[in-house]
Amino acid sequence: MSIQNITVALIGNPNTGKTSVFNQLTGLNQQVGNYPGITVEKKLGFSKLPNNIKANILDLPGTYSLNASSIDENVVIELLLNKNDKLYPDVAVVVTDVENLKRNLLLFTQIKDLEIPTILVINMTDRMKAKGISLDIPYLEEQLKTKIVLVSTRKGIGIEELKNQIVKYKSLSIEPCLNASIIDVDYFDKLRKTFPNQLLYKLWLVITQDVNFLNLERNEINSSFTKSHSDLKRLQQKETIKRYQFINDTLKIGQKIDIANATDLRSKLDKILTHKIFGYAIFFGILFVIFQSIFDWSSVPMDYIDSSFATIANYAKSHLPPGEFTNLISEGIIPGVGGIVIFIPQIAFLFLFISVLEESGYMSRVVFLMDKIMRRYGLSGKSVVPLISGTACAIPAIMSARNIENWKERLITILVTPFITCSARLPVYAIIIALIIPEKRLFGFFSIQGATLMVLYLLGFGMAIFSAYILNKILKLKTKSYFVVEMPNYKLPLFKNVFINVVEKTKAFVFGAGKIILALSIILWFLGSHGPKAAFNNAEKEVLEKAKIENKYDKNYIADEISSYKLEHSYIGIIGKSIEPVIKPLGYDWKIGIAVVSSFAAREVFVGTLATIYSVGSHNKEETTIKNRMNEEIYEDTGGKVFNFATGVSLLLFYAFAMQCVSTLAIVKKETNTWKWPIIQLVFMSGFAYLTALIAFQILK
Repeated sequence: MSIQNITVALIGNPNTGKTSVFNQLTGLNQQVGNYPGITVEKKLGFSKLPNNIKANILDLPGTYSLNASSIDENVVIELLLNKNDKLYPDVAVVVTDVENLKRNLLLFTQIKDLEIPTILVINMTDRMKAKGISLDIPYLEEQLKTKIVLVSTRKGIGIEELKNQIVKYKSLSIEPCLNASIIDVDYFDKLRKTFPNQLLYKLWLVITQDVNFLNLERNEINSSFTKSHSDLKRLQQKETIKRYQFINDTLKIGQKIDIANATDLRSKLDKILTHKIFGYAIFFGILFVIFQSIFDWSSVPMDYIDSSFATIANYAKSHLPPGEFTNLISEGIIPGVGGIVIFIPQIAFLFLFISVLEESGYMSRVVFLMDKIMRRYGLSGKSVVPLISGTACAIPAIMSARNIENWKERLITILVTPFITCSARLPVYAIIIALIIPEKRLFGFFSIQGATLMVLYLLGFGMAIFSAYILNKILKLKTKSYFVVEMPNYKLPLFKNVFINVVEKTKAFVFGAGKIILALSIILWFLGSHGPKAAFNNAEKEVLEKAKIENKYDKNYIADEISSYKLEHSYIGIIGKSIEPVIKPLGYDWKIGIAVVSSFAAREVFVGTLATIYSVGSHNKEETTIKNRMNEEIYEDTGGKVFNFATGVSLLLFYAFAMQCVSTLAIVKKETNTWKWPIIQLVFMSGFAYLTALIAFQILK
């Protein structure tokens, strides 16, 4: 009897055990090389099968779908489309993980559309009992139109059965699981009529991917079936949703997960951490610990940085030659940069905790928990990702909303994400809380300042949810989308990964904000150190005449008055005085007004602006920290503190709700392709912030 050679392609998502199946089939009969023209590794092995059949086993790179986003995925698609390739498979073996069937089956349904004989391998079945998982194999085989082999590569179970099924590949059904062309019937009908001898789904992949097959001219397709990039993406997303609808319906009957009877550690932890009551309690407990730690652990390095910049500014003023350049360095650049560097410890600790939660696998559980809340308010489950990532920065968070297929759900997510407290608000919160909330502890560990910070974060999240609810009613949202999240195994965070993440995120924050702050510090210093000649240059004469009338000849008093007079009659003083009537009802003086206006460039500029203004407005050569300058600021007419409790609360609420970020508005314009929504966003958020701050100050003053 002659030996028959067949080619078997192993396909699957990363981390499904595909390579382990390859090793079990081939043993040491393997060779490793590169695909022609690229550096992606290919693995080819050989296996002896029953009935004197020899199989060439090809281990293809891991891919999540046939919608290519990397070179690895392109390799898989191009091979499966090209029947002339010498490695084109006679049979495809799709390897899945029993714990992540829903995600893994997306790729399987796409492979079936290519009408290649396909076997479904469900790996890691030795975990089924511990996970409380049971499968109805006959039902799944009927719905998926394939043969299923249960395998455990860890225990070597199912490999012989897989070999037997590979041998019988010609008897496998090549019928697709579902009709993907229903996403746009007219378009696909026209495509089918134009190319009657070509497989419809292969044509679709050629249109959407940068691939070719069977010498089919790409121009021939593009001439009649041209669609914009956004339209193609929309149809791809629609296709993905249809596939997941089919997968969900199939697994509702074909897979049962009895969490109550699961016995493994992960399942036991998930029962607690995703519990409908305890899950939320644990999450808020973790948040409480994080915000307590942000204040406690960072206080020492922050105080050191604050005093160091005060020392550097004083040293520069004392040792550099007197003049404009020295004033720029000591009163503009150093205090301005110091106003952001001081918050590096708190920013770093925030990213440290977020990185640990992500690395450990807990963040996926948080996303799962929040998904249940999101759906009640008209948001997609996919909205959780932008909202969670919004705690770092709203810009990448808004961009990440692109994976939400439904336009209205995506729009609502984009519009409410800026309410989430981003890291840029942290400097403002931290300095104001330190000024108005006493540094006291209850029960020896409960920090009132840390609790206040947590309340502000929850306030932002609550406002985002409330706004989403209102927008859902206004926009008449009726459609739903599907949310799939992978629950990774719990693991100890790798120190290297956490460290790199903290350094990169903190560096991006500091240098991103630093450019803006440095530029604004120079501009603000100039505006505060210069003014219309008549009033500004007569400062000394006016103050001396006033001192003579009031009979006050103290040198320090006169120097303070001259500095204050100059600042008030400088360009920045004139601007501040002009907007003071609008902001005075909120409890802000003209200096705070300048900081609020300038922080529209970036929220974190608020503290740096005040540091620059107070440095310009003071002759004092002693080392004075930013916090002390703000704490000592008083109203000239009443002698009361500027940063009192009422003003502080007003500022906290204003920054919790205001759209103080021009970059966020720009990205909203880009994502919505119109200025309509960012303008609505700016007007609503700023108006609501003003109203809330006004009410708070008027009640508390």
